[in-house]
Amino acid sequence: MATKKRIGLRDVRTLNPGEITWDASLPGYGIRRQRSEAVSYVLFYRTKERRQRWYTIGRHGAPWTPESARAEARRLLGAVASNADPAADKRAVRNAQTVSELCDLYFDDAEAGRLVTRRRTAKKASTLATDRGRIQRHIKPLLGRRPVASVTREDIEEFMHGVASGKTAGKTKTKPRGLAYVRGGKGTASRTVGLLGAIFTYAVRHRMRLDNPVHGVVRPADGRRERRLTDDEYKALGVALRKSQEANFWPAAIAIAHFLALTGWRSGEALVLRWDEIDLARRTATLGDTKTGRSVRPLSLGACHLLRNLGRTSKLVFPATRGDGPLVGFPKFWARIAKLGGLSTDLTPHVLRHSFASLAGDLGYSELTIAALIGHKGHSVTSRYVHAADAILLAAADAVAERTAALMGTNIQRKVIPLQATA
Repeated sequence: MATKKRIGLRDVRTLNPGEITWDASLPGYGIRRQRSEAVSYVLFYRTKERRQRWYTIGRHGAPWTPESARAEARRLLGAVASNADPAADKRAVRNAQTVSELCDLYFDDAEAGRLVTRRRTAKKASTLATDRGRIQRHIKPLLGRRPVASVTREDIEEFMHGVASGKTAGKTKTKPRGLAYVRGGKGTASRTVGLLGAIFTYAVRHRMRLDNPVHGVVRPADGRRERRLTDDEYKALGVALRKSQEANFWPAAIAIAHFLALTGWRSGEALVLRWDEIDLARRTATLGDTKTGRSVRPLSLGACHLLRNLGRTSKLVFPATRGDGPLVGFPKFWARIAKLGGLSTDLTPHVLRHSFASLAGDLGYSELTIAALIGHKGHSVTSRYVHAADAILLAAADAVAERTAALMGTNIQRKVIPLQATA
């Protein structure tokens, strides 16, 4: 027998065996008692394919009360309205018995945008690619066959030491003609354990286990080197850029290398930079989607002069050799440029970022100023509404860029001519 009323504690206590009571304030939400004394909160709904689904929210008792279960039912109905199927998801999670299957569920949700970062945004494609590599090359080989519920903190520590010592090192085929060289190390171990922490948090949230075995594991420093260019390396970089022009390298590849040295930007930001994000009159670039969200960057006179000389041939400032996409082959171009200057292989484009920040520090600029120059996250409310760089930041950008240019043996043109749009 089923009745309909707003469910309260009295209804839970007086519910008879085999009886169902539906909530009058929220369609599909109810309580059910079968043969035992236990009363369960349930939800009945239809999927977008009009299939009927029963979903058991949980048994009465901590943490479930009529009100908390009603709130959960409302949340689930919202998910159903967005074409989700909570009952099917719950069955899939219940059947994920191994860490390998858990990783697949986690990655599917992350790829679909159902998991968010600390900035409450979906993971970027580059982050997903990194996560996929760590799962496939480290987590699955060492932990994949373990039952999710049986993994302990000791297992995580053993995993971490295994990755750090190179237990998962080797070559992995990534595409028909591609190879990934997996080396392991302390930095890889630390970052992969960080990902494992997120994966097991996902498992706890979906009630696959009660605790997170990664909590309490002391990770080593990630091993990132704060490498910066020496004065001689800056000079060699300037020589390399000039030689690459003489060798007729792709102009956009040379320009982006030069631009990174003058600005301290992340290479990924420059690769997708569009002309409509640049205001040469205000010497400002407004990036809508960076690692730290929206970012307003000051552009030095040197950077503006470089951009003006490029001209517009695509929507992207630094176009690819063919097509309309970004210059994905830039790492190979960078390696060739570095080789022309006799620079070591550990000098990556990201080292230019550290070097720019270090030069700014050498010139006496504060951490807040340096953070604004290179696009670190601004924590003030005001920073969300800034649309142009101020005079102080522009002066700082000019000073660091001029010092960089001097070390590379190049000159900076002081006058900026506005970029002319082409038809």
